[in-house]
Amino acid sequence: MKRRKAIKASLGMLAGGGVGLFALSRLFKPDYQTNNDPFKLEYKQAGDSWDYDILDPKITAEIAYEQYSNGSCMYAVVGSVVMQLAEKYGEPYKSFPYHLFRYGQAGIGGYGSVCGALNGAAALLGLFVSERSVRDRMITDIFQWYEQTPMPQYIPKKPAHDFILPAFATESVLCHVSNTSWSKMAGVKVDSNERKERCRRLSCDVAEKVVMALNDLKANRYVGNKYANESVNSCVACHGSSGKLDNSFGKMDCKSCHTESVGHRAFSNIHYKLTGDK
Repeated sequence: MKRRKAIKASLGMLAGGGVGLFALSRLFKPDYQTNNDPFKLEYKQAGDSWDYDILDPKITAEIAYEQYSNGSCMYAVVGSVVMQLAEKYGEPYKSFPYHLFRYGQAGIGGYGSVCGALNGAAALLGLFVSERSVRDRMITDIFQWYEQTPMPQYIPKKPAHDFILPAFATESVLCHVSNTSWSKMAGVKVDSNERKERCRRLSCDVAEKVVMALNDLKANRYVGNKYANESVNSCVACHGSSGKLDNSFGKMDCKSCHTESVGHRAFSNIHYKLTGDK
């Protein structure tokens, strides 16, 4: 009986201690929190910038699918937009050297870094949006959309490979992580035709998305910060440039590379408070 009582008392102390630690961690929650609300982006294009005209996202996606075989993901995204403007207006779009974007395939020359489709989207925003703060906001939005959105969604009228492909949010903008995690989920090899077709269709999703963003900006109805990642903002509250524990840089989804330990959850907020003013 004494042994049972001792065990019960010990369990009670552990439970009580756990509740106490949780309460303390909430009590010591960092004061700094980012503003995650969506907002309308005000922008007036500078006169020295390349002009963009509203395009049909669906047609853009179809062109991206057709062009993928000529230069892979980045080439397909950039070409799907510039080719349409060249057909509409001729120069300077007609002479635009979009062939150079073939380098972006498979995460830049097969290196597995940033997804080529996203690299192409960012290149288009760099071409058509001259103001850095607006351009950076739009790049962040489309990258966060990519991290959180199950893809591929595009279904071609005449597929090169007639597969039914599962849509999956990979939580990473890196080609290596995106391809590997999708392939594991789909149960296929990373060098399979299924994975290759997935990237081809995903490029169409990204081409469609960046055209929708540019259309909204052109029509003065672009809303930024619609895809803010709460888990990233939680990390940035401590480890970002405005936090007391400023030792990290970036906006990528943290979960694809980092896991949060039990100790971090229990003590991080207390530690943050006790580090003193920044």
